[in-house]
Parts: sequence; structure tokens; C-alpha cells
Amino acid sequence: MSGSIQPRRVVVTGIGIISSLGIGLEDYWQALIAGKSGVGPITLFDSSEYRVRIAAEVRGFDPTDYVDKKSARRMDRFSQFSVAAAKLAKEDSALDIAADPENIGVLVASGIGGLRTFEDETEVLITKGPGRISPLFIPMQIVNMASAQVSINLGTRGPLSTVCTACSAASNAIGDAFEIIRRGAADVMLAGGSEAAITRVGISSFAAMRALSERNDEPERASRPFDRDRDGFVMGEGSAILILEEMERAVGRGARIYAEVCGYGMSSDAYHISAPEPSGKHQARAMTAALAEAEIEPSEIDYINAHGTSTPLGDEIETRVIKTALGDHAQKVAISSTKSMIGHCLGASGALEAAASILAIDRGIIPPTINLENPDPECDLDYVPNQAREQQVRIAASNSFGFGGHNVTLVFRAL
Repeated sequence: MSGSIQPRRVVVTGIGIISSLGIGLEDYWQALIAGKSGVGPITLFDSSEYRVRIAAEVRGFDPTDYVDKKSARRMDRFSQFSVAAAKLAKEDSALDIAADPENIGVLVASGIGGLRTFEDETEVLITKGPGRISPLFIPMQIVNMASAQVSINLGTRGPLSTVCTACSAASNAIGDAFEIIRRGAADVMLAGGSEAAITRVGISSFAAMRALSERNDEPERASRPFDRDRDGFVMGEGSAILILEEMERAVGRGARIYAEVCGYGMSSDAYHISAPEPSGKHQARAMTAALAEAEIEPSEIDYINAHGTSTPLGDEIETRVIKTALGDHAQKVAISSTKSMIGHCLGASGALEAAASILAIDRGIIPPTINLENPDPECDLDYVPNQAREQQVRIAASNSFGFGGHNVTLVFRAL
């Protein structure tokens, strides 16, 4: 914006969570700070013949708690998750959408979309023929339906979009929603991500890449970011939706404010379809860009929710990223990977991790990195091992790095 006009400030007034650690903000948070693992044997399909037989599933989820049976049948699981998380966020925020629907928008990301629907309908095609394909196949499977179903079910009529940037998607969605409010295109955005890729194709394809942990006999210990014995990530699923709101509007209606969104940085590696660039310098540019937008010095960062996937290459490179971006302060900042507990939720990860970062600010507790038993000598920063830490957090950053070189950092601060 030019002249003396300042971008509008944006705050978080609601959080909705569907996760392997529980449904709802409090169940999620209490499990995080207790260091509980959401990883267990796969129950969503028979994985007995698969190389990988563990995942962080959402258990006990009933879509009819949030929509009627007919509507539930017309949604893939990832859209069911997004609608549920959005309704929980709306309730948490006490947001009255009906009073001003044209100024309230939705931006929900997904990395993969309706993979279960795609699998099921492909099987129908092969076994029963093309005449038996459901007319709902495409409207259930396409990635934008997480956003569309939230808008339809909650009645928003403002900006509506979707981001699909692999494991950075939800962070991009939150950042893009932040920018939409800052420039005045909406007053409120429901933003986050949703993913439900624990399916036959989802597990077997990532296993074929040798990206997943094969610690099948110890599922709760399988996701171990920054540990010397890590052997890959654990697939997770779920959704997190944040209510982002223009600050004066939020204050005016007496909303509870968790934190302010103040920085959004992006960069790209131009390196490889799945591997991060080894030096980490390009990922570090996303961090420095987010700090610059927030007008925050590296030394002011109290906590980083790391991308921290538990892959041998990724965790080592992220350590370099943080050192490059923060300089000497890298040795002093608290860092943790909540993927150690919820697994890697792909396109939903950034939102679940942003929620954890925001709650660390709000509650004054930093979630741990569990299973960090034998620290990797190449990962030599403070990763808050195994137990939560009581500490005031005024400024937190959340990193997300996606296949293809999509790098995103979000920065939040206390008001």
C-alpha cells in the first residue's frame, strides 16, 4: 500500500481442531503438552501386507456430529474434517457469520484432496465399468472442496479459494488469508488446511519413496524428529481452521484474541521435486522475509514450531535453515516439532502447527519434541526434548517446507 495508509492488523479469534490427539482445541492442546503420541496401527484399511502399517489416524470422528447423513455421504473425509474444524472454530470465536456473510471468506488448503474417493471410484471403474462411476466423484475428490464445503455449510459469501502447495499448503492458506484481510478484501477469513490421505495408495506411494518410518512394532516411538535414529515420517491426517479477523473488528465485538498474525514469508528452492536444497539458504529466506514483514529482529523469536518431519535429510537441513536465518540466536531459541506426536498431516500440517504456535503464546507452554532420545550431532539446537516447557512466548514462528521447493514461514505475536 502506498502513502500513509497502513495495512490492517490481523488477529486470531478462533481455533478448530480435528486431530489424531483429539477433537477440539482443548483435547489437542492437553495431549500436546502431555507429550502423547497419536500414532498407532492403521485401522482405516487392511494394511497387513504393506511395508508401513502405522499412521496417526483421527479416531472416533463422526461426520454426522457436524452435518446430516446425506451431506456427509457427499463429502470425502478431508472435506468432512474441514467442515467440522470450521464449525468448532466458529463456535470458539463466537462469530456471527449470518450478520455479515459478504465480508467473511474461506481459504482451506489440502495437499492431496479426496484420495479415498479417487481410490474407491477407480475400483468401481475397473470392476464394474464406466457406467457405474458416481456423478459425485469429481465434486467429492477435487482439492477445493474443503473450502467450498465450509462456505456452503457456514454460509460465507466473501473470498473463497484453495491452496495446494504440498506440505506448505495450510501455511500458505493462512498467510494468503492474512494478506486478504490486510488489504481490505475481507474482514474475516476462515483459514487452514485439511487432509485425509491415510489410504491404500497414500501409504503405499509414500512408502515406495522410502519417506515413511517402518517402525511398525513401536508406532508411538516412530516419529522422532532430530533424533539420530529417525527413519522417516509418519503419515497423519486431520484439519485445523483458524478464524483470522481484522483487529479493530475483533476488539469492537469483544472477541477473545489468541495472538496477532504479523509475518508471512515465502521462497522457493528451484532444486528438486521432493528433496530440500542441501544448504538450507533458500528456506532461510522464507524465515527472514516473514521476520522482515513483521518488523521483528531474529533475537526476538521465542519459539519455532519446526517443519521437523523426522526424515534423515530434512531435519538436518532445517537445523541449517534456522542457523542461517537467526544467526547466533539459533542456539538460544526454543524449537519443537509437534509432528513427533501428530505425524505429518501433509497439506493440513501448517495449520495444526500454527495452532500449536498460537497456543504456546496464549498459554505460556511450549510443546515438546517427543522421542528425542539420541540427539543427532548434526541437529544441535534446543528442540525441547520429551517434556513440555513452561516459558513466556511473545513471538513464535512456524516453518513449513513442501515438495517441489515451497517454503513458508508464519510469524505470530502476543498482543
